[in-house]
Amino acid sequence: MYPQLDLANVKGARATIRTNLGDLNIQLFPEEAPKTVKNFVELAKRGYYDGVIFHRIIKDFMIQGGDPTGTGMGGESIYGEKFEDEFSKNVFNLRGALSMANAGANTNGSQFFIVQKSTKEPGLKAQLEGAGFPSEIVEAYDNGGTPWLDFRHTVFGHLIDEASYQVLDKIAAVAVGFQDKPKDDVVIEQVIISE
Repeated sequence: MYPQLDLANVKGARATIRTNLGDLNIQLFPEEAPKTVKNFVELAKRGYYDGVIFHRIIKDFMIQGGDPTGTGMGGESIYGEKFEDEFSKNVFNLRGALSMANAGANTNGSQFFIVQKSTKEPGLKAQLEGAGFPSEIVEAYDNGGTPWLDFRHTVFGHLIDEASYQVLDKIAAVAVGFQDKPKDDVVIEQVIISE
């Protein structure tokens, strides 16, 4: 029911985001976010992400990329315009989640982020339980995540192995300057799709 808790049995394409600091291996969720996954896969196959930087990195929060202008202001979808959010009650912004970056509701383009937050917020468990989150997900948030982004950003994939988490943490630890932009570029060399 919750694909992030059973990644080995999820059907659908996988993506490897190859960066200059290592590989991020991701299981995509076409059943939960079909339009979003199609957009990401098509852009990747076109080489749209090749050479694009992670332009915004906030340690213990997330790493954001997918904008060819490298500014956080650009990028477009395969649909030629911004497209709608796809919210599923089965996927969440847990640590390791791949989500769409946006500028408000239904403004998805090409930008995405990966949730890196690993620290627990005091009192979070009680808040999530009080908000009616499923018990399995409340427990999963013990390992980190950003539940305040749930149902605001489309979750469409998740990291699948420990090596990817190590790369995620390495990227999140780089020195940043103005507007959380890394001082030395963290580059997406290629996004490889395996179906």
